[in-house]
Amino acid sequence: MTLPTETNNHAAAPATDTPKGHPRGLYVLFFTEMWERFSYYGMRALLVLYMIKGLQYSQPESSRIYGWYTGLVYLTPIFGGMLADRVLGYRRTILLGGTLMMIGHFLMAVESRPFFYLAMGFLILGNGAFKPNISTIVGKLYAPGDARRDGGFSIFYMGINLGAFFSPIVCGYLGEKIAWKYGFGAAGVGMGIGLITFMLGQKRLSAVNIEKPDPQHHAETAAASEAEKRTEMGRIAAIFIMALFTVFFWMAFEQAGNTMTLWADDNTHRFIGSWEVPASLFQSINAGFIFLLAPIFSLLWIKLARVKLEPRTTVKFVLGLVFLGLGFVVMAGAAQSAGSETGKVSLWWLVAAYLLHTVGELCLSPIGLSMVTKLSPARLTGTMMGVWFIAVFAGNKLAGMLGELYAQYSHKEFFSIFVISSIAAAGVLALLVKPLKKLMAGAA
Repeated sequence: MTLPTETNNHAAAPATDTPKGHPRGLYVLFFTEMWERFSYYGMRALLVLYMIKGLQYSQPESSRIYGWYTGLVYLTPIFGGMLADRVLGYRRTILLGGTLMMIGHFLMAVESRPFFYLAMGFLILGNGAFKPNISTIVGKLYAPGDARRDGGFSIFYMGINLGAFFSPIVCGYLGEKIAWKYGFGAAGVGMGIGLITFMLGQKRLSAVNIEKPDPQHHAETAAASEAEKRTEMGRIAAIFIMALFTVFFWMAFEQAGNTMTLWADDNTHRFIGSWEVPASLFQSINAGFIFLLAPIFSLLWIKLARVKLEPRTTVKFVLGLVFLGLGFVVMAGAAQSAGSETGKVSLWWLVAAYLLHTVGELCLSPIGLSMVTKLSPARLTGTMMGVWFIAVFAGNKLAGMLGELYAQYSHKEFFSIFVISSIAAAGVLALLVKPLKKLMAGAA
């Protein structure tokens, strides 16, 4: 048995490609994920503000809880991936996860601390079952070596952020301006629509296996030579190393729902004419930029691949970290311009920072999801996707911990922390490009 240049964990690309060149199932997953992310980001846009203004938590307490919540929703995917790989298959695990999340959002509509914690438990478990497995199915739509894969994940990522764009507008407005329960209730309705979309789109996914895992994969693994097993282990090691660098990305990027929202609320002139923009609405900026830029990045990677100039995955990650750091240079500049902890600056500072963060995100996040599906052994794809999200868990947890420092340092000093961490991580990763290329053995 010969190991191919890319881990053979996908069936041949389905024949049901759209005229634009991507499998039709991609768009089922696009809209399913769009509504799921509508629910997640709609709730997240309100979370810190709700804890402070609705449940009367202090700012440090709110940041700490925010960090635990946004962290744990990315820790549980390791168990969701294992559940799909070994027991339920991808379809059933996704349906289970979506149902749990829908219940959780509706429980958030009850304004009390006990229901708040119960709701977060449902959301954490539901996200764990849903998140790794829908991403894994996207990878299954493409055959090994298919140059469209990174572009496909960029399109999928656009669906994520289309939901993330509209949710703070809808849920944020309902929650802040009318009542918290209406904002959280809208998030629950969004998750319900996502479940219906996935169930109605099953025929478009019939070309790939989303039911129980194929036991043949385990037989193939047993028959593999020692050299093939070493290659497989090298690729798994590469996933772990790359995941480590994403921790630095997410601990900075996830200030968006925490300290950058507080900056928008307290330090930003939010009036457009006579209308004061709700602070939660600023979280739509990143998603709006994703929606505008993701198609461009999708085409860019495909065109560069055709002329053999596409950057390696590691180089894309380096670029992602650099652009993220530049975004925080802008935030430090905004703090300098404000002149004091109570000073206010133009909203364009936040817009510029979010633009740079978005470019960085498109160079790293969808590319990372694509990489995991390229490098993972077939029998472990869901599990390794869960491992990938553990790095997101660590980054989100650190984001919350660092957010507790927001009131202890000047805002310029606080945002400068993320300039240093992002650029330093990019520099170290740049030194590891060649060793990682060897570990990936031509697969990414």
